Amino acid sequence: MIVELGVLPSKPVRAFKERLLHLATLDLIYLQRVINVLIKRVIFAIFLGVCLAGSASAEQDATTWDLTALYATPDDWEAARQKLLSNFEKITALEGTLGKSPKTLQHALDLIYNTERELGRFYSYSSLLSDEDLRDTRHQEMDQLGNLAYAKFMESLAWFEPEVLKVGEKKIRKFIRKNPDLAIYQAPLDNILRTAGHTLDGKGEGILALFQTPMGAPSTIYSLIANSDIPWPEVTLSDGKSYRIDSQGYTRWRGSANRDDRKKVFDAYWNEWLAYRNTVGAILNAHLQSQVALARARNYDSVLQRELDQDNLPEAVYHTLVKEVNAALPTLHRYFKLRAKILGVKEMHYYDIYPPLAEMDKTFDYEASKAITLEAMSALGDDWVKRQRDGMSQRWAHVYPQQGKRSGAYMNGWAVDVHPYLLLNHNDDYGSLSTLAHEWGHAMHTLYAAETQPYPTYRYATFIAEIPSTSLELILQDYMVKHAASNKEKIFYLGEGLENLRATFFRQTMFAEFELALYQKVEAGEALTGEKISAIYGDILKRYHNHDDKVVVIDDLYSNEWMFIPHFYRNMYVFQYATSVTAGTALYERIVTEGESGVKNYIDLLRAGSEDYPYNLLTRAGVDLAKPEPYRALVNKMNAVMDEMELLLKQ
Repeated sequence: MIVELGVLPSKPVRAFKERLLHLATLDLIYLQRVINVLIKRVIFAIFLGVCLAGSASAEQDATTWDLTALYATPDDWEAARQKLLSNFEKITALEGTLGKSPKTLQHALDLIYNTERELGRFYSYSSLLSDEDLRDTRHQEMDQLGNLAYAKFMESLAWFEPEVLKVGEKKIRKFIRKNPDLAIYQAPLDNILRTAGHTLDGKGEGILALFQTPMGAPSTIYSLIANSDIPWPEVTLSDGKSYRIDSQGYTRWRGSANRDDRKKVFDAYWNEWLAYRNTVGAILNAHLQSQVALARARNYDSVLQRELDQDNLPEAVYHTLVKEVNAALPTLHRYFKLRAKILGVKEMHYYDIYPPLAEMDKTFDYEASKAITLEAMSALGDDWVKRQRDGMSQRWAHVYPQQGKRSGAYMNGWAVDVHPYLLLNHNDDYGSLSTLAHEWGHAMHTLYAAETQPYPTYRYATFIAEIPSTSLELILQDYMVKHAASNKEKIFYLGEGLENLRATFFRQTMFAEFELALYQKVEAGEALTGEKISAIYGDILKRYHNHDDKVVVIDDLYSNEWMFIPHFYRNMYVFQYATSVTAGTALYERIVTEGESGVKNYIDLLRAGSEDYPYNLLTRAGVDLAKPEPYRALVNKMNAVMDEMELLLKQ
């Protein structure tokens, strides 16, 4: 599953400070050493490079994003940086003013949120530029300047939440009644008041703010190792050609029709990771330890409790998901047995999971993928299609893989005054087509929310964020099945749909169960090494795939797969892929059965941003994920798809 780096959840300021640095972290000592050089040397060198890139061909330009939409010149970016630094000082100076009057409260909130708004635009540039080529040290240094700006912003806000709590709920409500312009801030203020028991005094918040940057360092270190430092091997496959098995190569060739090729790719990739197990284990353990410490500092019983509380989610959602998925494992095992039968293998191994269940010669280049996606989204109405077509016609995306580019895909929606940006690694296959639909789900969510909500409530919660992305994949799959030219092609798309449910519903829940187990062990005082983490992961992996009964045989080497998953540095994120595909399935069913009213119900959810807590928004849309029924409905749908496939196979 892909990483959504650009989805900025709506949180109170404290949570905003903590969560954002999972994505934006650095070494402060290093930054202080280089910052003076960076200001004069790096900024202008980077922008010069961007300007020179304008001489590339028009065709290349069409498949790369246009970052000048963020800042046209180096002077503009530097001016924004200077203004931000000045604003941070102004924010700090506002301490002690919140309770004086409605006017002073509004002044502080306006300054904080306007600064955050510009900061999102400012950081987007350096982050996106860095992700184009993670090997370029100039880009990394530029990104670090963006990170430093966030760190300073967080430090400037250390006093804010404690002071809101000191002013108190009664006075805050009185101010809002007297000054209607404060109404746009009611939701974030309510959330601060709700989490009063987990907010420290000003001094304590200031100390925690200082630690946010180094606490996030494991994520940055892991990303650099995974994306730029590992010398990925090359393997010769059955076609006689040699291929580089990095993350993109592994993702592409693990689905080869040739079984020997699949095993060769698996073994080459995971043996390379194995050489880094001790290091990556230490990095992940450092992250886990830091998050447990932070949860305790904030008076939470566990990291799970802390993470769910940031969105006011009941823990029943997490536990119900894991319980229902474990109860549904026989359905997953049915899928594996069907897969083994179709592939013609007597004993299915882990490297047999990814090849398509039917061969298909079709390729989907980027232009074709855009056209198909737009046609499929006609199910969501003319307004949706027009908005998406308009965005696709502009340079919002960096489309193709290149060495050093960040792997995976994401949507960056931080620059609310510009437009969303999409990082893709398009391989001209169906998976790339599906990824395009997925990322545009995020982009459309951002567009609808930003259009409807004031800035303080446009940033939707993570719990909601993956619903439009996964539901667009479902819509695309149904479209492809309906327009298949043959039973063979239909089986291919149905198989891709089953694989999507395996990867999103079952696999992400497996990750969630594994992640929770790691945190529980750290919380109990156990030491974790790379070897021990692999043992924990291997046990869960084998249980989910029924290794003991040889439904899927799992080689011990593949117990290192956890090293490949960057989401474990984004606390308790992965379970939301599974809840989202569950909710997306339920909402899409309403679109199919109710037509226009189902579409309105769906888009209203996207427009809502964070005007209410995400669990409330979703239950209002008709889906309660603390109850078992939505999960069971999805499992029933998966069984129905397998019934259809078995009928097609008999024809």
